[in-house]
Amino acid sequence: MLEFLGQFLTINELAVAAMFGVFIWMLFRGIPVAMALVGVSLLFVLIAEFFLDPFRGTFKDVIGFDSTGISYQKLQALPGRLFGNTVKNPVLVALPMFIYMGLMLDQSGVAQRMMQSMQKLFGGLKGGLSLTVLLIGIILAASTGVIGASVTLLGVMALPQMMSQNYSKPIATGTIASAGTLGILIPPSIMLVIMSDQLAISLGDLFMGALFPGLILGALYIVFIVIYGLINPKAMPAPENAGRVGIDEVKEVALAVIPPMFLILLVLGSIFAGIATPTEASGLGAAGATLLALANRKLNWKVFREVSRSTLNTAGYIVGIFLAANFFALILRRYGGDEIIEHLVKSAFDDPYLTVGFILFIVFCLGFLLDWIEITIIIMPLMLPIIHALNLPIPGYGEVADPSIVWFAILVAVTLQTSFLTPPVGFALFYLKGVCPPGISLGHIYKGIIPFVLLQLTGLFIVFEFPWLTTWLPSVAYGN
Repeated sequence: MLEFLGQFLTINELAVAAMFGVFIWMLFRGIPVAMALVGVSLLFVLIAEFFLDPFRGTFKDVIGFDSTGISYQKLQALPGRLFGNTVKNPVLVALPMFIYMGLMLDQSGVAQRMMQSMQKLFGGLKGGLSLTVLLIGIILAASTGVIGASVTLLGVMALPQMMSQNYSKPIATGTIASAGTLGILIPPSIMLVIMSDQLAISLGDLFMGALFPGLILGALYIVFIVIYGLINPKAMPAPENAGRVGIDEVKEVALAVIPPMFLILLVLGSIFAGIATPTEASGLGAAGATLLALANRKLNWKVFREVSRSTLNTAGYIVGIFLAANFFALILRRYGGDEIIEHLVKSAFDDPYLTVGFILFIVFCLGFLLDWIEITIIIMPLMLPIIHALNLPIPGYGEVADPSIVWFAILVAVTLQTSFLTPPVGFALFYLKGVCPPGISLGHIYKGIIPFVLLQLTGLFIVFEFPWLTTWLPSVAYGN
């Protein structure tokens, strides 16, 4: 069988395709991601040593044991990569701090207060509850960055009220799921922290570069809800007993919004002004979220313990995938996988922008099957040399280290946001289904997210056509 396939593909190409195929098969079998990555890597180490001897002419010395068949001579770099580069990376210190900040803000009662006040301000309008959810989602995105917490919180607070107000089930669930996923793009985002590490670029550049695209995406959601409410008012009816809006309601909204806005200013403002590094700003954010919970009398030992434990679990899960993905990437490179993928992508199109579009299409398709963490850790480093080789003339307007890489990273980040809303692995859909009242099925949720996925692709097209949206702000922040 191998000899027959070898007439069309080299052994290396077969091995690389098989590595990805077996990995996806393991995921569908329910094997945890980190274990699947390590298992596939070890399996193909053994295949290279014991089962490919007849093909040593084309598959020469891929991994290589020593003469005793015990120690992996060419895996000696692995401990240094795992415990030297990954674990000691100062950028990744920000990861647990931002996770803690988001989870503590979830417990602080700030979102509940915003929901109550904004509902009084916008609840009397057609589609007012949807607008309230989107505005709160944007604010939570800029102050948490934890998707599970945002989607669950918005679902618990808003969905029962939407149902009691006879909202369309698809539009209600679609609004909540999409609003909750804005946190993966709008800084501070834990996905951007990981991208910064994988692409070896400034986290501050990524945070500043993602701000405009994230706000544009939120604006597209709001415009859609307003237009949809005018076209189909029965889908988002106004309450019959809505009261008049006065200055008291406006003041209540202002008082509810000021605390999270102050936290956003503390974190992002300190980074943009050059006062603090992103790692230092993550500590400020964690402290600020704790103070908000304390001020709202929501902080006690039980809350602190639960938030700390959830932070440890989430950060440990991500770091575990980091270590496993580094092992997987090392074996993939020993098979020549990086060169094979680079040749495949670069040979697809002559136009460099079509090549970028092809990469984004691959990432979009992978989002149906894989989580954003695996795509970011495994795929992004493979695509980095391709983007460097394209020499894209992306304007930097100043001393941005590599504007083409910043632009590409934000394009991938916008594309990966769709992975939260696309089945079968769309985590936001299952977070929301877990808190849905009876009568709302996954079918309603799937139907509701379709227009928002199209809006995300529209936002992707805007960022693709206007690269300065991602490069102008970083250059201004550096005083240019």
